[in-house]
Amino acid sequence: MVAAASAPSRGHAVLTLDLALTLRHDGRGGVADDLTVPADLTAWVRQRSTVFANGLDAVRYTADPANLQEVRSLRSAVRALFARAVRPAPPSRADAHRLPTVPQALAVLNAAARRVPVVPVLAWPEGAAPALDAAPAARAVAGDLLMTSLAGAAGAFLTGPDAERLRVCPGPRCVRYFLKEHPRQGWCTPSCGNRARVARHHERRRATP
Repeated sequence: MVAAASAPSRGHAVLTLDLALTLRHDGRGGVADDLTVPADLTAWVRQRSTVFANGLDAVRYTADPANLQEVRSLRSAVRALFARAVRPAPPSRADAHRLPTVPQALAVLNAAARRVPVVPVLAWPEGAAPALDAAPAARAVAGDLLMTSLAGAAGAFLTGPDAERLRVCPGPRCVRYFLKEHPRQGWCTPSCGNRARVARHHERRRATP
């Protein structure tokens, strides 16, 4: 896979999780999609302007319907690979019934990563050590830069140490993936843990004659 410009591994994890979590519980027992129209994607990218490091001018980025469809397809691929990464645990209930196969997901991710070829670039700021980064080999349109950046971040996350901490929240009605921060963490947030304990308490009361 051709990677996008490198960023700290934590940034890859955050960006990739943020993309996956644009599918979320709607608070009423269903699933909400935060990327339904181009304006949603425009706002999502601009809010993360400091994360994209491959030449994408995220502050001025404006999505069109084609960009939106491509990012939604990439999101499905990422979520399919998340589902594989958390095995033998079940995948998120948000879209388990309509995920692409793993080979299909890999094909989508790798095709997106190849949209903008990159070359190594040496950076050596005053007072810092030299470092190799990556930059587009030629001028590219914003939509291609976005796809390459998202795919590169996903690839870096899935092959990095943070992927071992990826989990599916088992909380009632929750459909989130999250990174396990400590050994005893079982839910994405304390509130999900509280709801799970309340649900178990009610189940025990119903089961008691």
